[in-house]
Amino acid sequence: MTNWEELQKRGLIKDVAGEGIEELINKGGANFYWGTDPTADSLHLGHYGSLITAKRLMKMGHHPILLVGGATGRIGDPRPTSEREMMSIETLEKNVEGIRLQIDSIFEGKAKLVNNYDWFKAYNFLDFLRDIGKYINVNYMISKDIISRRLETGITYAEFSYMLIQGYDFLYMFEKMNCIMQVEGSDQWGNITTGLDLIKKKTGKEAYGFTMPLILDSTGKKFGKSEGNALWLDKNKTSSYQLYQYLINTEDAKVEEYLKIFTFLHLDEIENIITKHKEEPHLRLAQKALAEQIITDLHGKEEFEHAKKISESLFSDKIWELKSEEIIESLKDLPTFEMNDETNLVDLLVNHNICSSKREAREMITGKAINVNNTKITDIDKKITKKEAIEGQVILIKKGKKNYYLGIYK
Repeated sequence: MTNWEELQKRGLIKDVAGEGIEELINKGGANFYWGTDPTADSLHLGHYGSLITAKRLMKMGHHPILLVGGATGRIGDPRPTSEREMMSIETLEKNVEGIRLQIDSIFEGKAKLVNNYDWFKAYNFLDFLRDIGKYINVNYMISKDIISRRLETGITYAEFSYMLIQGYDFLYMFEKMNCIMQVEGSDQWGNITTGLDLIKKKTGKEAYGFTMPLILDSTGKKFGKSEGNALWLDKNKTSSYQLYQYLINTEDAKVEEYLKIFTFLHLDEIENIITKHKEEPHLRLAQKALAEQIITDLHGKEEFEHAKKISESLFSDKIWELKSEEIIESLKDLPTFEMNDETNLVDLLVNHNICSSKREAREMITGKAINVNNTKITDIDKKITKKEAIEGQVILIKKGKKNYYLGIYK
């Protein structure tokens, strides 16, 4: 199987530009770039889908140049509905450094890292308009999908200029770094073609580009901060356990797609995993393979094993093998409340809005629907004390099948 065929079979190619790009990808040895703006101090799983493709190209023998947009981040890529909120320069610079370190770690120090602010900071505005602006027609820019969608509601000149600035990034790296290809998500197609057009008009030479389909979750939304479903690559923002829980709950309809996009598993191996998964779907073999590959690549094997241990222990008899701080950190997104030394269980359920009334609390207890640290409670007179707590600190309450609450003794 050729490199190009593998990318196609993994569903990683959507839009393509440049005659002979298939031969280029198959041959290896090309300098290419992928870029992102520092809208936060961490990348998220949506970025990782593109980054893993760049890493895949590196493993195929190509040379990645990874750009963090210290310049473009000051303006912001136009959104379909409204202008991005401007962030302070201090925040932007902090974000640039956070993302740079993250990318360097993912690529194990083997990729060239650049910041487009380095070549824009001394570029005179009038010189830029004279050198670059005259090559791109306004009608051409308006025809781009993201711009045309904003014309009715309005778009600022700063946003309108974004594609020209990103186009110059490609030209600069083409001339200074022999970068001949850009690889991005499909929402960047207009910016890629602007760069290709600029290179052709300024140098008379051809360059290449391709986009990957945007990765969507099971609800049809893309992974991203603006969608409210960001899974951060920084383990201090999204723990390995939280990432494991998300991936282990991936719907069967999406898991094969994700295995092809997010992992370096051979396609035959993925096919074998999916076959076994379909035979016993309740074992979630495909989801476990997905979680192992992503978490290990991002944070290492030890982090994956730790996340797996916590996941398998939290909601079983093995919960007592965990440390209280492990439970608190893993379940920090649960409704949490402070415990008193001794509390009647019925009162605890009502006082912390787990049940709406004492009557409901009693019915839930006698109906065997209340668990305390994975032990079913049926005694309506039960008192909860520190003796029930893990390491004298943590009480995990389960109501019904899916509702969890965390009580902590201070």
